[in-house]
Amino acid sequence: MNKTKNTESLKPGWRRVKFGDVVQLSKTRCADPLADGVERYVGLEHLEPGDLRIRSWGNVADGVTFTSVFQPGQVLFGKRRAYQRKVAVADFSGVCSGDIYVLETKEADVLLPELLPFICQTEAFLNHAVGTSAGSLSPRTNWTSLAVFEFALPPIDEQIRLASQFSAADDILYELELAHLALDAVERSAIQSVLGNEASWRLTTMRAIVVSIDAGKSPKASSLPAEPHELGVLKVSAVGSLGYCPQENKALLNPDDFVQDATVKAGNFLVTRANAQPQGVARTCLVESTPSNLMLSDKTWRLNFAAGAPPKRFILTWTKLPKFRAYIEALCSGTEAKNISQDKFLSAPMVSLDMGQHGDIDRVLDQTDSARKALNVRMTAAMSIKSGLLRKVFGEAQL
Repeated sequence: MNKTKNTESLKPGWRRVKFGDVVQLSKTRCADPLADGVERYVGLEHLEPGDLRIRSWGNVADGVTFTSVFQPGQVLFGKRRAYQRKVAVADFSGVCSGDIYVLETKEADVLLPELLPFICQTEAFLNHAVGTSAGSLSPRTNWTSLAVFEFALPPIDEQIRLASQFSAADDILYELELAHLALDAVERSAIQSVLGNEASWRLTTMRAIVVSIDAGKSPKASSLPAEPHELGVLKVSAVGSLGYCPQENKALLNPDDFVQDATVKAGNFLVTRANAQPQGVARTCLVESTPSNLMLSDKTWRLNFAAGAPPKRFILTWTKLPKFRAYIEALCSGTEAKNISQDKFLSAPMVSLDMGQHGDIDRVLDQTDSARKALNVRMTAAMSIKSGLLRKVFGEAQL
């Protein structure tokens, strides 16, 4: 709970309000989405931490039990495991999981709808949501708790200016992410060009280059990320669509559960064993840097390669090519959570390179790695600017 502050301490024109006084929970329901012509559904697995855009969704025609309706412009907030920071703005209509709140402003001339998602991204709001969550394995906050959250609300003209600034910062991040994805596509295309016609590829299996697979444990952990002085375990979401995300972890309840041999280190090649969606199974990343207080969970593997294996960066790119992905997604098992066994993973296709291809691949990777590092520097700076702006505006509203 945040402290209630006297309105006299606020900037001129600002006032302190309760979240529930200016925001309402949409209760629109749809008993039969398919019959009503609803095409898409959104679950928690479709929302990315810290990303206001909805990049993926499911098809209602494939079967879904969700009934909560959302419309373009409404804010989706993940009430389960709020520490995951899942907040998004819908740009299409659909139905969503019961673990997602559909939020909207009560009056647009009191709280600008465009400002709402950024308020939901502030540290104060997220800390309040986490602090009011109940449950051990899947903690959830509730609307009654969120409604009493207090924050400083600027006058409407100031809201318009701030929303524009926040959106501009978010747009920069989005453009950088697009550039990152475009670079990945260029890298895949260049490597496929080096490999030549697929019919001429000499294929073996991952078993030919992997000497061992390390898996962590699933120790009891809190719902909160590990602080720098605490020990933590990676969540499966740490291997994200844009690479390794060390912030996706949970603090261990018992430090003695930390497995030293499972400590994540720079240079590790990580693979997800299980995920909610098939495309999230066998998702790979290369750890460039990481805190030293994190360990693998049993849902994430670390691959150890043979001495003569191709460069890790090439293997990483190969695991994102259609040939490899088609094999993985065809073999994923499980109903709710998809997974793959070590044996099946090691049987996945791997291409053999000749000496000439090795040299060409190295040149491609040198070029793309250099561009990727420059992009990562800009992305880190942009994220810092956005978070700093949110902190400055809502943290310094009180004089």
